[in-house]
Amino acid sequence: MFYVGFTSDLKRRFEEHNSNKNNKSSFTFKNRPWKLVYYEAYSSKGKAMDRERKLKHHGNSFGILKKRIM
Repeated sequence: MFYVGFTSDLKRRFEEHNSNKNNKSSFTFKNRPWKLVYYEAYSSKGKAMDRERKLKHHGNSFGILKKRIM
């Protein structure tokens, strides 16, 4: 299972996904525990959002990334 998202505080967000007790019907709650295997850092929020959009909506971008990290 793969999760794609962006945050300004990776450690905090990762901990939230693995311990989220408020929304037990959420995707991240149902598929925990999560394990970080890869991340990318960007110099601006806009660049990070563009990359997230490409990974979520352009299958080729995500496919290339999966090949690279697996």
